[in-house]
Amino acid sequence: VMNSLFHRISDALLENGEFDVQLAKQQHEQYCTLLRTIGLDVIELPPDDQLPEGVFVENSAVICNGVALIGRSENAKRRREAESMAIILKKELDIPVIEIEDPHAQLDGGDVLFTGREFFIGISGYTNEEGARAVAMAYPEYPVTPIRVNGAKRLKYYVTMAGPDVLCVSSSPTCQEIVKRMEREASFTYQKLTLPEESAANMLYINGTIVHRSPAEIPEAYKVSVRPAPRLIKTDEMLIDRSTSQTLKEKIDIPTRNINISEFSQYSSGLTSSCLLLRRWKSIRSL
Repeated sequence: VMNSLFHRISDALLENGEFDVQLAKQQHEQYCTLLRTIGLDVIELPPDDQLPEGVFVENSAVICNGVALIGRSENAKRRREAESMAIILKKELDIPVIEIEDPHAQLDGGDVLFTGREFFIGISGYTNEEGARAVAMAYPEYPVTPIRVNGAKRLKYYVTMAGPDVLCVSSSPTCQEIVKRMEREASFTYQKLTLPEESAANMLYINGTIVHRSPAEIPEAYKVSVRPAPRLIKTDEMLIDRSTSQTLKEKIDIPTRNINISEFSQYSSGLTSSCLLLRRWKSIRSL
């Protein structure tokens, strides 16, 4: 069974700026419900005012092949989130945990893209080369490639997986630069799904389903293109170019769902930020 770990939204997130807290909590609850409907076992942790950004659980750990590598930050609050996550994973979920020993390392899970075959690590304002090295040491069975991220966000704001060996990217110059670097350095070959908005690139491919943002948030990705019809194919109202749609629709035929996360996503990379995915075989104690 695939599990998803969520942390309920704390009112302390308002420290980051104004937003509608009630609507954010409602959207977050709908997101949890959506993942349950596609077959995930959702574990919800209670809100913690000591961890204002605790809802963005992805930042605090990387989980692969049943082992968790705990993130490391210069930010004291984010460090507390990582420490809290390490305890939950180890004590409550019986997941082996690796802590980074290098005092200079910085690692944010939002910069770690696992394609199923290899890791790309965004070298950003949140993650450095030493952090990327920690991933390589934790998961020696996979190639690990550091990729410079020039934008202000984490790697997974710009690139995520949209199916087996399919990268979801946007047409923004920052994203295209990152993708070119990835293509040059990659150990494997990937198809690309290119969407107009930067914020559309962060989607979740899980249990054979793609979860993406709602039309209200990424209207351009849903718009009918003015290009000649035969060159475009519609997938759940999202327009993608033919070479990619062949991968998505004909070879894989991936079902898609969408969810509006407009309120709480503005301080994160998007859909991937607020859930941590893990496989569990033993039953989970109630948290």
